[in-house]
Amino acid sequence: MDDLRKIVDEARLDHHRTVDAFLDRHASDLLILAGWCADALRAQGKILLFGNGGSAADAQHLAAEFVNRFDRDRPALAAIALATDGSVLTSIGNDASFEAVFARQIEALGRPGDIAIGITTSGGSPNVIAGLRAARRLGMRCAGLLGRDGGAAAREVELPLTVPCATTARIQEAHILAGHLVCRLVEEMLAAVPPPRREATSSS
Repeated sequence: MDDLRKIVDEARLDHHRTVDAFLDRHASDLLILAGWCADALRAQGKILLFGNGGSAADAQHLAAEFVNRFDRDRPALAAIALATDGSVLTSIGNDASFEAVFARQIEALGRPGDIAIGITTSGGSPNVIAGLRAARRLGMRCAGLLGRDGGAAAREVELPLTVPCATTARIQEAHILAGHLVCRLVEEMLAAVPPPRREATSSS
């Protein structure tokens, strides 16, 4: 039992060290990213989030916070997680390649001024990198929630937010904290200067 408790204690210390190092490095960058997102949403743009595995789950989690609510009741905000449509993913993966599964969707859904947030703990996921390149070609602003040294993905974004750690679990924990902070900041920014309401289209 003492050995198992040691695992818990070590994880707690490692978590705090990792989060503190990340926020020391990137607190101002989180404000910048939130500002980008708020500006895009006020202009009727959208946020596209994408990653693999646990990072795909983080993208879906954060998209839900934007679309529904995070900390306050407010109008829905346009955000899409690109790893959620199994038919689209398998079609692109089968007909083209798995490397293209995000880039192809960004070509279909992205517009200049939208925000692309690629999430990769290694910084080296080829499909995330390809997605970021596609977003840049379209004139989207690109940010990365990255790990380790940022990898090749750090060179594809204007705003790399890199968790300086080699442990995937700790990187993911810092990423979801970063995402939650951006959601909270965006809500505060839009409460001060809200976007215009989207008009519902009539079916008649």
